[in-house]
Amino acid sequence: MNSSKITLSTKQIHNKLGDGYLRFHLNRQTSALLSMKHTQEAMIVPFEAVTPMPNMPTCILGLMNWRSRIIWAIDLPRMLNLEYLDNRLRQYNVIVIRVESVLLGLVVQDIKGTAKLMPDDIRSPLGHIASSLVPYLRGCVIQEKEILLVLDAQAIVQSSILCE
Repeated sequence: MNSSKITLSTKQIHNKLGDGYLRFHLNRQTSALLSMKHTQEAMIVPFEAVTPMPNMPTCILGLMNWRSRIIWAIDLPRMLNLEYLDNRLRQYNVIVIRVESVLLGLVVQDIKGTAKLMPDDIRSPLGHIASSLVPYLRGCVIQEKEILLVLDAQAIVQSSILCE
């Protein structure tokens, strides 16, 4: 009787293993994941809530207010040289990330939910993904019908594109 309790406990512990990720679409064709460790919030903001700023790189949509703080809103697909968002959108799907003291609002196509991954699920992106994306990735997850990009929040925050 004790052995069944031990087996049950082991299964419960095994199910809890793995890291949490936010799952979203960068554009119609590209799905991605971002570690929950860097994710502060996922939200929808009206188009008017982002104030455009002059003389900024095209991937920077402008400034927005998040919890009484002013943060940059970044068109993440455009930053990654992917098919970018429709500029006629009336609202933005925003993922607020924090890396150390830096906060950014990453605008994506849509937010799908969360996922748990084991570290061995993440594979090298080389040979599977365009080389221009590799600097922004921790790896990729190869599934039956799609490849999920596992983005590196630190690489995004430190991108030279945002410093131009």
